[in-house]
Parts: sequence; structure tokens; C-alpha cells
Amino acid sequence: MYQAFYGLKENPFSIQPDPDFLFFGRRHSYAYATMEFGIKNRAGFMVVSGEIGCGKTTLIRHLLNNLSPDLTVGLVYNTHREISNLLEWIMLSLGLEYDGKSNVALFDAFQRFLIEQYGLGKCVLLIIDEAQNLSPDALESLRMLSNINADKNQLLQIMLVGQPQLKELLMRPDLQQFAQRVEVDFHIKPFAVPDVQGYIEHRLAIAGRDTPLFTPEACRKIAEATQGVPRRINILCNTALVYGFSAEAELIDVDLIEEVLSDKAEFGALPNAE
Repeated sequence: MYQAFYGLKENPFSIQPDPDFLFFGRRHSYAYATMEFGIKNRAGFMVVSGEIGCGKTTLIRHLLNNLSPDLTVGLVYNTHREISNLLEWIMLSLGLEYDGKSNVALFDAFQRFLIEQYGLGKCVLLIIDEAQNLSPDALESLRMLSNINADKNQLLQIMLVGQPQLKELLMRPDLQQFAQRVEVDFHIKPFAVPDVQGYIEHRLAIAGRDTPLFTPEACRKIAEATQGVPRRINILCNTALVYGFSAEAELIDVDLIEEVLSDKAEFGALPNAE
């Protein structure tokens, strides 16, 4: 509703993961570099964690769009605690037959697939999103799968992506053997205050706005109110643009942001929602 008024061609603050809007602040740049390093150096296990709404899924989408063609990729994104056989979901993610097979047959088929890909000059990369939901038994099954090698060559790379609980899970005493196999890891923290203004301006530019819209003071207030979490920033900025459009405000200033925050606190159904 406000796009034409503010010279935008699309919504700049959608909360849907969109790699076209990815902003490489310092911490996200480090996280992405860590991912690339792990993949290029054939790390067996990689772990990327981060707070809710910090852009992990968007980072994965960008990674998937830029991977080398010598990688065969499987993405498991619907993990939950009650998964009875993780290997079935892995086979599904790679487009392999899994229905009606015994555990032994599944393992044999998966091993044959890895060897086949190796023969074609490819490595298999398995990305498991929301990995904090996995049980210790599921993680142990992943460790066993990673033992499938050809001489000294790593046939399978596994990247676990999840919320901070993933870090806590991997610190359990019974998972010490698994944790010692992790070669690359990074925890994405929210944006630092200086990055928030850059993030807002970046998304506005991608959406078609070529002049500043949020004042520096408004950006600082947004950073304070959202604690630098990208999803929270998007929600607050989107609401601010609705308010600004309604008031025919040419710029979004700190007074308007404070009005949004005040109304949210008084009238919002979920004032403290993530």
C-alpha cells in the first residue's frame, strides 16, 4: 500500500527469506566465509547457529545459489524430535528411493550413491536446517554416515544449521565424540548498532529507493528496540512505513518510530513476539 508513495517497486521488509535482499554485515560476512571455507576444504561436519530471526535461512539460500557444480546437495528442513529414521529424510532430500527399504538396504543404497557421486567427481553436501530439533540418536546416526569414505577422500559433508539450542545440544557429554568431529563452526549474533542503518538502507535500495528514507536517529532507535535481530527490524520498519504513508510523512523519523513502539506496547496482540 505504501510502495508507490515511497518510490518502491516491492516490499523491502518482508520476513520471508529472500537471498536477493541479503545484507552482508560484519557477522554475516564472517558466517558466510566460514561456510565457504568448510565446503571448499571438504570439512566433514560444519555447524552454523544463530538467534531466531537472525537470517540463517536467507544465508543458506544464498549459499545454495552460489555452490560449485561439483557438489550434489540435499536439504533437510523439516526436522523434529520424533523423526524415527533420519536416513529416509536424507534419501528423500537427494531424490533417492527410500520407501519400503530396511535400514540395512537404506544404508547400502546411500553408500552406493556416495561412491557413484565420487566416481563422477562430485562430493555430496547435506544441509540440515533447524538441527536443534534432532535427537542425540539422530546425531549419532549422522556421525556414522560420515564414516563412509574413499581412502582419504571425504565423500559426505554435513552442515548443521540451527538455533542456539544446537550449541547446547552438542555440548552434552554423550555427544562429545560427535562434537570433536566438527571442523568448522560459527554463531551468528544480531547486528551491531552501526550495521542496522546499513541493513535498512540496503533493503530499501534493493526495493528501488535511491534516497534515504529512515533518519539516522530513527535507525538507532530501531536498533535499540529490535536488539539488532533482522526479522524484528523488518517487522518494525514495515509497520513504520504503514504509519508514515498514513501520515503522508516524507521521512521516517525517530518520533514516528516511537509512536509505532508505543502503539505496539499498548494495542499489540503480541508486543514481545520474536
